[in-house]
Amino acid sequence: MRYLFKRKGSENWYVRLQPPGRSVIEKSLGTSDLKLAEVAALPLIREHKAYMIARRPTITPFWDRAYEPGLRVINGEQAIVTDREVQFLDASGNIVRREPNGGPAELLRPAPANGVPSFKAYDDAKRPAVAVKTGDDALLEIYLSHNGITGLREKQARDIWHIFKTVCKKPIAKCTKDDGRAIIAYLEADGEIKSATLRRRMVPLVALTNLAIAEGKLTFNPFQGCIPEREDEEEREAFSDDDMKLIRANLHKLDANDQLLVRILATTGVRRGEAFEIDHEETENGIRFVTIGTKTAASVRRVSFPKALLPHLPKKISGQLITGRMDTAGKRLKKWLHEIGITDDDKVPMHSFRHRAAKRMRAAGIPEDVREAIGGWANGKKKTSRKYGNKNGAGYPLKVLKAAIDTIGM
Repeated sequence: MRYLFKRKGSENWYVRLQPPGRSVIEKSLGTSDLKLAEVAALPLIREHKAYMIARRPTITPFWDRAYEPGLRVINGEQAIVTDREVQFLDASGNIVRREPNGGPAELLRPAPANGVPSFKAYDDAKRPAVAVKTGDDALLEIYLSHNGITGLREKQARDIWHIFKTVCKKPIAKCTKDDGRAIIAYLEADGEIKSATLRRRMVPLVALTNLAIAEGKLTFNPFQGCIPEREDEEEREAFSDDDMKLIRANLHKLDANDQLLVRILATTGVRRGEAFEIDHEETENGIRFVTIGTKTAASVRRVSFPKALLPHLPKKISGQLITGRMDTAGKRLKKWLHEIGITDDDKVPMHSFRHRAAKRMRAAGIPEDVREAIGGWANGKKKTSRKYGNKNGAGYPLKVLKAAIDTIGM
């Protein structure tokens, strides 16, 4: 449970709650047994959750239109605008493409004050202005189409594009490095974000501007080099041999879907998102493998299925292998680790399996460039070993990759 903790030098659990507007509550539960501690903490947690629910605002979803319905001219193009769609027409009146008219949004009503809804606070709240489409919006669509970007990566690109328009409020051609730094400051408004995460979130803006420069539409990239250089990578602990004994002995406590997820993470060292990407497989010289990697272009690679994993896979992968949501899967596995006795907060399923995979391959004498080809490790900067002869992750023969990944084991 996320409310229970242990202090250094003590085996007993304690509960820590921090209700907004009140003093922090800390109370020893007088037991080293997690289950007993959960029971002892329930009254305090119940009161805390009741207090939080009473403070909860109301969120109402709605569709936020960019244009009013009707026949309109948008950026010089004739268009038919409906409530949720913009249909662009050619000179003959035929529909040449469709775009969403706005998107989903949420209306926030403040929490009740003293048990009575604060209608004045709601009436005084200003609805945020709808971002107006500009000529730069075409650059985003060209970038997405040119690179075949869909799904989660498309959503991430559109999210950072929305932030750019919210913060800068001017065309890219008029932006400077100060505007790029303003976007970084906006992203960090709720707390400092690690530089690797900032770099990853800025990738679509940097890439689409570079594409526009290559096509002669822009001459300067204001978003390049705006991310502060920090040595702030958080090094997670790898699972030890004792941890893996506990994991193997308690794997049956998970459902079949989570068991398979753990086996994939443990035997391959792939990222959580990459495990959820797997929806088909390929075969080369009798070796079954999958092409994965969405974090960066350098992470796209071929991963052969190791011998420790093969007995647990279907005979042929022809659909989504791991189902459900990534975020809830991470929470379930974290809770499971605590229940089986792995309570070190520096060990988390999605990262500690990757670090273990790297250590196992290094201990087996696998060369660094082969390890990188298997794990897709990168800090956002190009490395010679990942740059040359590795188009689409195909730099090494599968036979070499298979021998290396088999050393990880379960």
